[in-house]
Amino acid sequence: MAISALTLVRGREAHLCNLMKSLALQTTRPDELVIAWMQDAPHTGLPEIGIPVRHVLVPGDPMPLAGARNRAAEAAHGETLVFLDVDCIAGPDLVGAYGKAAAKRDGLFLGEVLYLPEGAVGERIDYAALDRIGQPHPSKPEMPPEGVREEPNSGELWGLSFALARERYLALGGMDESFHGYGGEETDFAARAGASGLRFYWTAGARAYHQHHPVHVPPLHQFDHILRNAQRFHEKHGRWCMDYWLGQFRDQGLIGWNEREERIELRRRPDPDEIKRALQPGERLFS
Repeated sequence: MAISALTLVRGREAHLCNLMKSLALQTTRPDELVIAWMQDAPHTGLPEIGIPVRHVLVPGDPMPLAGARNRAAEAAHGETLVFLDVDCIAGPDLVGAYGKAAAKRDGLFLGEVLYLPEGAVGERIDYAALDRIGQPHPSKPEMPPEGVREEPNSGELWGLSFALARERYLALGGMDESFHGYGGEETDFAARAGASGLRFYWTAGARAYHQHHPVHVPPLHQFDHILRNAQRFHEKHGRWCMDYWLGQFRDQGLIGWNEREERIELRRRPDPDEIKRALQPGERLFS
């Protein structure tokens, strides 16, 4: 089956170049890379990677994350879609592992992501070094030693790295474009996919490395987007997503909220100094 790698980009030029380089180093290369640009024009001077690269323009504010994923999937030619966040470097076996898993069964496939500190990636991708210094997210399970392991909780979907059949993605309606800006659209897609009967699998060998970028704790710079999208998710599913962050906002006196309520009460928005203080030093890897 043909495999399309897909990524979304706004800014992040160096990160994108490293992602593209890693696709050229795959033991099984994707048949194409589709880049959905959430900006007015593509970056210039991108590396030549020996793989067809196609460009889709999906500008808009706030960032049209759901729409960009949908336009990329619609434009893709491959039967299998491998979604990779622009911050990811694909491990050498990632595309092959996803492709092998998808060829054997219908499902949504999840891969391991190791987080990298500042300055971890040089001009040349050194996978041995990335393996030494990359750290798994503390909330994620160990990967199966080989093959796949079923994951009963569809909420484990994280948009950094996952794969599924293009036909499945489109049949599910893709991402819900009523989620605007940051947060919620992936969790909503996962909930709908799980409700449809689609099974989720952790996939051995589908390792990616998350390139560092500044982290806000809590993510006050996305405050309005998170509140709006969390409320939208609750309207659809009768439960909250991003509740960890909602709890942090509540503890700072920004909102009134608990898991049993149906609405978020806005008490005040964070001021610029609070947002600035939420920005973490470079050694902080996780939000």
